[in-house]
Amino acid sequence: MPRTLEGQITMEKTPSYFVTKEAPRRIYNMSRDTKLIVVVRNPVTRAISDYTQTLSKNPTIPSFQTLAFKNLSTGLIDTSWSAVRIGIYAKHLDNWLQYFPLSKFLFVSGERLVSDPAGEMGRVQDFLGLKRVVTDKHFYFNETKGFPCLKKPEGGSKPRCLGKSKGRPHPKIDGQVVQRLREFYRPFNMKFYQMTGQDFGWD
Repeated sequence: MPRTLEGQITMEKTPSYFVTKEAPRRIYNMSRDTKLIVVVRNPVTRAISDYTQTLSKNPTIPSFQTLAFKNLSTGLIDTSWSAVRIGIYAKHLDNWLQYFPLSKFLFVSGERLVSDPAGEMGRVQDFLGLKRVVTDKHFYFNETKGFPCLKKPEGGSKPRCLGKSKGRPHPKIDGQVVQRLREFYRPFNMKFYQMTGQDFGWD
């Protein structure tokens, strides 16, 4: 990590920390004062998005339902597939709570980042003890991508949007497959709502 001077905050992000078993202990040993921000979204949408990303890199992979089910006829979900496993948020949070109290976490809603980016960014700024600098005026909705992007910064050249890998259209997944996944995640979602004290409204 770069050295942090007075009045600065060092930030780091990766999608894999939250789901890596060894990460909480390692971060705790490095700095137990670390504040942790976790962006979560509906685990069913997240799994389909994960699959879409992999499909774009490897078009020959099996269908979503082939990978999602251990046994399609019984509806048994394959929790060893990372696209499914990552969305069991309660299980991952359990691991983190062995090392960090809930007060060290901010859970950001991926859905609200799209519907109200300034509101979610306001919560992030409050959590980090920063003045609310990022507001509504910094965002515009990009119709092509289907989510908000940053307006042109002061003195900057052009508006800033996430890369072309973001905002891809998802493949059509059979409604029964989606329904079965919803049922699978429901108890884990409920536990996650209880653990965080936040209802993300995924059902």
